[in-house]
Amino acid sequence: MVVATRTHQYECDAEIVDLVTSPGHSYWFHSKDPASGVGPHPTLTHDEVDIVAGRGIVGDRFFGRTSRLSSAVSFVAAEAVEEVACELGLPADALDPVLMRRNVVTRGIDLNALVGRRFTVGDVECIGRRLCEPCAHLERLSPGTLRPLVHRGGLRADLLGDGVIRVGDRVSA
Repeated sequence: MVVATRTHQYECDAEIVDLVTSPGHSYWFHSKDPASGVGPHPTLTHDEVDIVAGRGIVGDRFFGRTSRLSSAVSFVAAEAVEEVACELGLPADALDPVLMRRNVVTRGIDLNALVGRRFTVGDVECIGRRLCEPCAHLERLSPGTLRPLVHRGGLRADLLGDGVIRVGDRVSA
């Protein structure tokens, strides 16, 4: 018996609008021991980042380490952050998606739909692993943001290829 399968490949108008790294953890959530290098560490934005398959983003706190969150890169949709701002009665641009400390800020794609799927960012192949729920530190930065971001906090993914991801790169899935 031959079973035909159909894969859906599409390029959408999704693009990368910000790239974010941090050289270390700033939240005690990750470690109770100050000797481990827990922050404060800056949140840095970039025009491009170097990617190493299986290791992550060069210069990021998770590069070459298996985090307890077990993924090489994290994504957040700018639209989700804007929607939460509006739900809280704030202007859409009142919350900066960079504050989420996710590595890749997207616009124009449903990140939840990428769980379990392969996709590319520019020329870098990725696979979506699971939702990336919001971090508790957001309540300190902007009270009331944590709960509305549940299931809209982003995506955790693994990097299957080496390369460079740039602001403006397209996402295809």
